[in-house]
Amino acid sequence: MNQKVKIANTDLVVNPIGLGTNAVGGHNLYPNLDDQQGMDMVRDAINHGVDFLDTAFIYGPRYSEELVGKVVKGMGKRHDVVIATKAAHVFDNGEVKMNNSPAFLKQSVDDALQRLQTDYIDLFYIHSPDEHTPKDEAVGALKELKDAGKIRAIGVSNFSIDQLKEANKDGYVDVYQGLYNLIQREAEQAFFDYTKKQQISFVPFFPLVSGLLAGKYDVSTTFPEGDLRNNQAHFQGQAFRDNLAKVEQLREIANQKQIQVAHLVLAWYLAHDAIDVIIPGAKNGAQVQSNLHTLDVSISDVQFNKISHIFS
Repeated sequence: MNQKVKIANTDLVVNPIGLGTNAVGGHNLYPNLDDQQGMDMVRDAINHGVDFLDTAFIYGPRYSEELVGKVVKGMGKRHDVVIATKAAHVFDNGEVKMNNSPAFLKQSVDDALQRLQTDYIDLFYIHSPDEHTPKDEAVGALKELKDAGKIRAIGVSNFSIDQLKEANKDGYVDVYQGLYNLIQREAEQAFFDYTKKQQISFVPFFPLVSGLLAGKYDVSTTFPEGDLRNNQAHFQGQAFRDNLAKVEQLREIANQKQIQVAHLVLAWYLAHDAIDVIIPGAKNGAQVQSNLHTLDVSISDVQFNKISHIFS
């Protein structure tokens, strides 16, 4: 499980199984989080070879970056770990708005550097588009920060394909992070051709759809009040039952390979030539270690197509 991949045209070389840290300090996203457990999970992940950590300003907000930075610095592992973070969200009289202005992004990077207790960020994303800023100007500001050594690679997230093309007008975008999983596959048609041609690495978020594609749930499963899954269509009514039935078809394939459903799904993503790395979230170290078993899974073309067909 020592394989490494290079993320597109960047100089970032990482384990292809990263860690999404929205459950580390992300109290605004998940109820009943334990900060110590979150930090222990990050520490455990790093100790087991995970070296790509994905966080964001809005996780907490701010708090996830602080906890991740505290762990990495405390372990003395800064140069062994690739940290990705994101910004765009601003709070305005109780409303959450997006800001992509060059001044905002430059300040956001400086603020994130302080929270992460580091002097550089490996991958910095514009988290979501705003309505006003020309996207090539926004990315141009990040290019200045890259040239200054504050960031090593430039990413954008949640942009439409037209916004991505505008952002990449000068060829500066290295990574695109977007919604993609077996249930929500629109990105295959909308983005993959462009990102591959432009050598932009596509990083899918919600790869396991909050555990749905991990085979963890059945028709009797309910979620606590305040849990984000209560607001997701995939977990409601007939759609939930239909998705569970498809997951059971995945389980048959996984059982034949003597692996877990989650490992099969994650390996399916990595079999795409558009995808270099994945960032499944986790709540504890055991889940992180389990995700790493994906690296031992190989998927034949027949199995890849069968899985694709189940969710077509």
